[in-house]
Amino acid sequence: MATTDAIAALQERFPELGFEARPLVIYPDGRPSDQLWVRVPGERLLEVMRFLYDDPRTRFEQLSDLTAVDYLNYPGATDRFAVVYALLSLTHNHRLWVKVFVNDPDPTVPSVTSIWRGAEWPEREVYDMFGIRFTAHPDLRRILMPQNFTDHPLRKDYPLTGKGEREDFPVVTRESA
Repeated sequence: MATTDAIAALQERFPELGFEARPLVIYPDGRPSDQLWVRVPGERLLEVMRFLYDDPRTRFEQLSDLTAVDYLNYPGATDRFAVVYALLSLTHNHRLWVKVFVNDPDPTVPSVTSIWRGAEWPEREVYDMFGIRFTAHPDLRRILMPQNFTDHPLRKDYPLTGKGEREDFPVVTRESA
């Protein structure tokens, strides 16, 4: 079974969503790859992901990666952020990328931890670095930055030199540790 068969299964199950297989552009010269992605509305994410996990035609047993992209000032972008899910079907030996687009002031996506338990830490990382919240997440708190840190360093509007956070941390020496 090819990834295109998984797209066909999505189109059959969710005709109202108008799924269109889009090739990932990963080569430096702009050529598309044979890897495909689909766009899913945030309010239908859990339903679509549960289908991709459960349906014997798709069987995406593994969430390989979960990350985000900030499209601020990206040519032609209509949304600020994309949450990107890399799915792998070990049964059918194919991959699919699922993208959910969200915007400020409150970028929020449903948590997929009820489907893939391994999503817990990547969702926390996306929350910490981009400020995208995951509803129904079992433990959504900062994972890389201090709990009292108010910004999200991987947003493109975050200054490259930081906001003085280095000066706020106490200096720990061998003697004081």
